[in-house]
Formats: sequence, C-alpha cells, structure tokens
Amino acid sequence: MSPSIIHFFVIFFGCCIGSFLNVCIYRLPHDLSVVSPRSFCPNCRALIRGYDNIPLLSFIFLGGKCRNCGAKIAWRYPLVELVTGGLAWGLFLKYGLSFPFFSFFILTAALIVVTFVDLDHRIIPDVISLPGIAIGILWAFIGPTLSVQDSLIGLAVGGGSLWAVAFVYEAVTKREGMGMGDVKLLAMIGAWLGWKSVIFTIFFASFTGTLIGGLAMVIHKQGRHYAVPFGPFLAFGALVYIFWGPEIIRWYLG
Repeated sequence: MSPSIIHFFVIFFGCCIGSFLNVCIYRLPHDLSVVSPRSFCPNCRALIRGYDNIPLLSFIFLGGKCRNCGAKIAWRYPLVELVTGGLAWGLFLKYGLSFPFFSFFILTAALIVVTFVDLDHRIIPDVISLPGIAIGILWAFIGPTLSVQDSLIGLAVGGGSLWAVAFVYEAVTKREGMGMGDVKLLAMIGAWLGWKSVIFTIFFASFTGTLIGGLAMVIHKQGRHYAVPFGPFLAFGALVYIFWGPEIIRWYLG
C-alpha cells in the first residue's frame, strides 16, 4: 500500500472518530447514551441517514443544513471532525502505527471531548476523566511509553497540585475558583503522560489561559471575575506536550 493511501486512511479514520466525538460532546452533558439511538438532528430529532453522516463531506453536500427540517448544522461538527483527523495525522507522522500512536490518540480524543463540553457547559464529565485515569495506569503496565511509577506519580502530582491550588484559593477568597473537574482532568493527564507533563501542562495552560482570559475580559468588557473554563487550556497544554513537550523542556533547560 502506498504511503499516500496510508496517510489518507489515517486522516479518514481520525475524522470518523471525530464524528463519534461529536455524539459524545452533545449527549454526555445530557446524560444520554452515546450508543443508542443512532445520530439524530438536535432540532427535529429525525434520525440521520448513513449517507448524510459521512465526516466533513456530508456537511458540504447538505450545505450545512439538516435534510429533514433545514435547520443549520453547527460549525462545531465539521470542526471537531477536522481537528480529530488532523491530530490523528500528526500523531501518525510523529509515532507511526505504533503503541504510542494509539495510546496518545485515545488520550487526544478524550481531551477533545473535554474541551468542547467544558466550553459549552462549564463541566468536565467524570465519565471521561475517571475511566481515563484507570486506562492511563493500565497503559503504563502494558506499554513502553511510561513506567508505572511515573504514571502513579503523575496521577498524584496532577490531582494533588491542582487540588491544593483550588483549596488555597477558595480559603483565601471564599469563592470557588477551580472545579474538581479540572483536578480530575489533570490527574488523568498525569496518569497518561507522567509527572513532567503535569508541570509542563500547568505552566502552559496558565500562560495561555491568562492571555486569552485577559483578552476575553476586554472583549466582553467585564471585570476580573469573568469566568473562563480552564479545562480547554489544560487539554491544549497536554496536546502540546504530546507533540513537543520533551523537546521544549530540553530546549528550555539548555
């Protein structure tokens, strides 16, 4: 099989997974099954035909509208498919079809769901983070990318550090500044990627969160109490670590 065909199938595979992630993003906050019923229009509730559910292409052919009721299809749907396909391709270019590729792709898919759910609903579903912690530790037992010790330390540092920050902030300000969802998310990242990833993710997420949060406050003309979900920044920091984290750390220390 030619390399170009392999690349195409990797991207298409990622886009198909992205289509399923859209189902998770919509249904998990509403406590709906992600398995049954099959995909339906959120507006008219009509079931979507198989030929109208092809990643990216169906959105283009339908003109961004539901075939049954004509309601506009949110741009988030093709965006999630495109992002998932692009990240799958990036992981393939870096790791090939290897254990790290599949391991990191599963984590990447979880981070995509967390990002969009947190943006829409300001929550991080336990059904993603808690099983994610267990799977991260399991991968450390059976895979070559991380030792069990590093995974457990990453879990402890990830969950403990952010919990301590949240506890101190609430004790000082008498306001909740960070939810437990963020704590469990960082614990999951630590279990998958180790304790070094936790330190990198916290600094990267804090830096980007401060910049974008400050810009959002200016745009929305609100004060310093304007709430910006932190989960997407943690997810983005973890993704940066997956692709370039060790190289960035070596460059910085050097």
